[in-house]
Amino acid sequence: MGTVVSFDIRDPATPAIHRALDAAVAWLHRVDEVFSPYRPGSVISRLDRGELTPERCGPEVAEVLDLCEEAAHATGGWFSPTPGGRLDPSGMVKGWAIERASRILHAAGAHNTCVNGGGDIQLRGAAAPGTPWRTGIAHPTRPGELAAVVTGHDLAVATSGTAERGAHVLDPHNGRPATGLLSLTLTGHHLTRTDAYATAAFAMGAGARGWVEALDGHEALGITTAGEIWRTPDFPGAVLAEAGP
Repeated sequence: MGTVVSFDIRDPATPAIHRALDAAVAWLHRVDEVFSPYRPGSVISRLDRGELTPERCGPEVAEVLDLCEEAAHATGGWFSPTPGGRLDPSGMVKGWAIERASRILHAAGAHNTCVNGGGDIQLRGAAAPGTPWRTGIAHPTRPGELAAVVTGHDLAVATSGTAERGAHVLDPHNGRPATGLLSLTLTGHHLTRTDAYATAAFAMGAGARGWVEALDGHEALGITTAGEIWRTPDFPGAVLAEAGP
């Protein structure tokens, strides 16, 4: 998936949790082998080249493609598994894979966890008894500074932006890099859809705020190219940075 995944487990380390952690890591490696567009021999690359049909790709690929179709419908086409004309469902896969890794840990008794895949995060439970998780949102133009801190329990947090990988999110309507925002952070409860919707909202640019405000169960914080910081009314966190580049 072109990123690093980290696990923060705040429960006692039982044998069952150790086994679940191994299973979660194995699951993420399997996802990378199947879905990575950077691997010429991955299932998704072979499907893109027409060497496989969807029916021959297995249930996981079918599930992801169905989720992509749902997200495309829900976002009015702003989410696309083929944003540049090539099949690349990465905008769905990463959140889906991380959420499932989190579920593997939860089923083994790890109820207070943070699974972080390159800044896209599934949180469960609490950081400590009576203490919510706190997640910093990097400022896209001020290295080493935070724009905001998200606080809460059982949250999904996904950020799309230009800080780490440049202008890599494409506008699916014209195939060009989306340039209306520098950063868009979306919060929800399930990372699968939260991550996909964050990608779509970032591509929307100026239209993102109104779309998220009408989106049930999600909140957002955006930073415009002019340095303006906005957030939806119930965004679960505090803004730390002043407006400006």
